[in-house]
Amino acid sequence: MAAKSHQHSDKTKKRKQVPGANAEAPDRSTYSKKPKIVSQRLSGPKGSNKPFKPLKSKFMKTEIGEEKKAPMSKRERRLHAKELAEARKKKRKRYYALENELASLWEKMRCHDIAKEDRSKFVTEALQKMKGKIPEIAGSHISSRVLQTSVKYCSQSERDAVFEELQPHFLNLACNTYAVHLVKKMLDNASKKQLSGFISSLHGRVASLLRHMVGSVVVQHAYELANAAQKQELLIELYSTELQLFKDLVSMKERRLVDVISKLGLQKSSVLRHMTSVIQPILEKGIVDHSIIHRMLIEYFSIADQSSAADIIQQLSGALLVRMIHTKDGSRIGMLCVKHGSAKERKKIIKGMKDHISKVAHDQCGSLVLVCILSIVDDTKLITKVVIRELQKILKELVFDKNGRRLLLQLLHPDCSRYFSPDDLNSLNLSIPSLSAKSESGANSEAKSSMVVESSDEEAKHETKVTVAEDNTSASGDDLHLVEGGKKDPFLRRQELLVNSGLAEGLIDLCIESAGELLRSNFGKEVLYEVATGGSGGILHPTLDDKLNALHEAIASLAAKAPGESEEEHVLNNFHSSRTIRKLILDCPTFARTLWKKALKGKSELWAQGHSCKVICAFLESSDSKVRELAKKELQPLIDGGIIKIPETKQAVSK
Repeated sequence: MAAKSHQHSDKTKKRKQVPGANAEAPDRSTYSKKPKIVSQRLSGPKGSNKPFKPLKSKFMKTEIGEEKKAPMSKRERRLHAKELAEARKKKRKRYYALENELASLWEKMRCHDIAKEDRSKFVTEALQKMKGKIPEIAGSHISSRVLQTSVKYCSQSERDAVFEELQPHFLNLACNTYAVHLVKKMLDNASKKQLSGFISSLHGRVASLLRHMVGSVVVQHAYELANAAQKQELLIELYSTELQLFKDLVSMKERRLVDVISKLGLQKSSVLRHMTSVIQPILEKGIVDHSIIHRMLIEYFSIADQSSAADIIQQLSGALLVRMIHTKDGSRIGMLCVKHGSAKERKKIIKGMKDHISKVAHDQCGSLVLVCILSIVDDTKLITKVVIRELQKILKELVFDKNGRRLLLQLLHPDCSRYFSPDDLNSLNLSIPSLSAKSESGANSEAKSSMVVESSDEEAKHETKVTVAEDNTSASGDDLHLVEGGKKDPFLRRQELLVNSGLAEGLIDLCIESAGELLRSNFGKEVLYEVATGGSGGILHPTLDDKLNALHEAIASLAAKAPGESEEEHVLNNFHSSRTIRKLILDCPTFARTLWKKALKGKSELWAQGHSCKVICAFLESSDSKVRELAKKELQPLIDGGIIKIPETKQAVSK
């Protein structure tokens, strides 16, 4: 082998002798390294007079007439690069000049005091300059703003022309940080046909776009603008590969994932694996703000096994959950995480809300998650430290707020249908089927009931069923929690959070200080009523009896004022306050006696007309015999004289 290689190397080194050359080779040392140009023509072989015909070079023309390009030298490459750089420089120069022109037009068209005709003129001029370059301009951090303003103020025909030019590039622009704003604006102004075409173009790409920080914003915006069928179209391909390929397999009748699986005979394990592969990257990137993702997670929980559901709950527990609870489905996910999470996960959820308690308490959906925490979590020391202390700082705001008051009302009167809508109560009673106690203990699946809750799709006006575990089950194990909560007695939990924490005392002081304002308020009157009656189950008695008596005195003092004494409408003549005082007379005999003795005794005829008449009649309608006897002597002449009329159904009670 070595001999062969040696022989081959000798053969390659042997120089080919040119025929007709001098036999004696000159001394090589006299030659320079560079070859000299031979002036004479070399003779042909064997001393012939024909000139030497060299072999065809590979860079010369071939027999079929094709010419192959020779590699460029260093000098040629430098020149070519220089030409490209100059071309790019000229292109940039033209682009910057266009940007300056557009910027000057933008400054004019976005002024508020400009005439409509002048603005239209500037918009048309800007769109003419951008024509043919709109996709490129849309991705610029400067020019894209000009395009957005132009789209905002242009005519519908001009807007349609921009839409047509952008349509082939929408998917690329959807992932651009600057172009995404333009895409959203185009969707806002799109016709039904254009919106439908855009949603159809997303088919097969919804999952990949949801994994993109910018692209997910566009999908969410399209989801918000879509009708029920289009929302289902976007959601359905997140469930299974088959549904992603064949979107027409599912009709609008099958809105729930469990119904889709049942109709098409899909394997639940296959659907679960596909959804897990879609959800995991989204959660890892922290893209959890969008309602389409919340809807997908709700459907995922409906089919997930115990380990899969527990993994999702573990990932969401913490600050990540706070970003989800601003939507209807997001708040339901938050409540499910609180119910079925372990003590450690619940602690993470509560601590994750530490700096957001005020904002969450005022939110329509987020406040329900706090209500769930107050009703379920046994660690009252942690709740007092993180939640109650923050609520005490904004107590007056909460009392007058439509959503914030529900936290206080839940502690005073839990799960009351007067303060929570049927949909809210259903949301508070939801649970994950695989983590419910019935499925855990291996009981019959028929023990599960289906609660009908309103769908998150308001435009569809449909209802969707959510599988819910029965409430009368008992928890087994530390990691399994039911709708009712932990092991602590609910009344004891309420007492620790409301009375022992000092929240109730501060609330009563606020009611005494702002009694008139609360009575006349549409939302504050309900908090005042629950406080004045002592709360459900008498939770404020006997610890705070003295303060409750002071509150009764404060309300009676307002009622004792003469009509016209104050600029504000009298509490007995005001619509809200008169009905609140009437309810207090019927439900709180202590307050009724205080009010009669301090404000109404001897003045019944004065208040026998208008809204105040209902207050007077309430004494005769009370279920407490002492209250009826207290006012009967003075009110009977008014009844006989026909000044006061009591309905026949209530006369029996008064007798």
